[in-house]
Amino acid sequence: MSCRAVPRAQPCPARPRNSGRHRVLGSLGTASGTPCRPAGRMAAYIGIEVLIALVSVPGNVLVIWAVKVNQALRDATFCFIASLAVADVAVGALVIPLAILINIGPQTYFHTCLMVACPVLILTQSSILALLAIAVDRYLRVKIPLRYKTVVTPRRAAVAIAGCWILSLVVGLTPMFGWNNLSKIEMAWAANGSVGEPVIKCEFEKVISMEYMVYFNFFVWVLPPLLLMVLIYLEVFYLIRKQLSKKVSASSGDPQKYYGKELKIAKSLALILFLFALSWLPLHILNCITLFCPTCHKPTILTYIAIFLTHGNSAMNPIVYAFRIQKFRVTFLKIWNDHFRCQPEPPIDEDLPEEKVDD
Repeated sequence: MSCRAVPRAQPCPARPRNSGRHRVLGSLGTASGTPCRPAGRMAAYIGIEVLIALVSVPGNVLVIWAVKVNQALRDATFCFIASLAVADVAVGALVIPLAILINIGPQTYFHTCLMVACPVLILTQSSILALLAIAVDRYLRVKIPLRYKTVVTPRRAAVAIAGCWILSLVVGLTPMFGWNNLSKIEMAWAANGSVGEPVIKCEFEKVISMEYMVYFNFFVWVLPPLLLMVLIYLEVFYLIRKQLSKKVSASSGDPQKYYGKELKIAKSLALILFLFALSWLPLHILNCITLFCPTCHKPTILTYIAIFLTHGNSAMNPIVYAFRIQKFRVTFLKIWNDHFRCQPEPPIDEDLPEEKVDD
C-alpha cells in the first residue's frame, strides 16, 4: 500500500454559510472535517506540536536513564514511572509526528490511514493505565506500609506493567478488528462507481468510529480510570489524616515524619489527578458533542487547545513524577555533570532517604 503525494496547505476558499456539520478532531490530536487550512494556522499547529515533542522526549528519556543508572531507583514505584516515561517518549517521538501527518491529510488507502491512527490510541491508552498503576501503588504505600514491599514485589510490578501494555494494545487495535468506518467509506466509494480499496484523505474521524471513541474509549477506558483515581486519592488523604491525628496524641517523632512525607506525596497525587483531568477531559467532551450533537458548532481553536493539552500531558509527567523526587534530582545532576559538563560526580549514595517529595 502506498500514499499519494501530500497536498500543500492552501488558503481556504469562502465557505457557504450553512456548511453542515463541523467535525471535531478525533482523540489525540488529529484534524478532520476541514477541507483546507490556512498555511499560517498549519505552521502554528506544527510549531507547537514540535515544541511539545522537544520537551517531552528529552525529559522522559532522562527519567528512563536515571532509573537505569541508579540502583536505588529500581523498586516497583520507579518501574511504573519508567513505563510511563516509555509511553510518553513514544508520544513525543511517534504520536506527535503521526498527528501532524494526519492533520495535513495525505491521500491514502483506508487501511493505511487506519494503521497510522491506531498507534496513537495504543500509546495514549498505555499512558493512562500507567497513571492508574502509579496511583494504586501510592495507595498501597499508605494503606499497608509495613507489608508493601512483600506485596508489591519487582516481579509483580513487571507483570502489572506487561498487563498495562497488553491491554493498551487490545484497546488501541480494536478499530483494526472491525470497529471502524470502512462500511461507510465503501458505500460512498461504490456510489461513485469506484472499485477496489477506498482511497481517502487520511483524517482521524474518517477511519475511526466516533461511537468507538465515545462509548468504548472514553466511557470504558478513560472515564472509569479517572473516577477510580479520584476515589484512590480521597482514600489516601483520609488515611493520612487519620494517621496524623493519631500521631498528635502519641507524640512520636518518626511516624510523624513518615506521614508528613506521605502527605506531601498525596499533594503530588492530587496535582497528578488535576493534570490528568485537565489534559484529557476537554477533547473527549468535544468528541461527545460531535457524536450526540452533530449540528452543534465547536470552535476550531478549542479543539486545537484540547489536542495540545493531551499531548502536553506527556511533557508534564517528568516534572510531576520525577523532578519532585529527591532520588531523581540527584541522579539527574550526576547525569548532567558526567555526560554533558564532563565533570564526574561521586557515586550516587544508594542509601538516600526514602523518596523525599517537595511541597
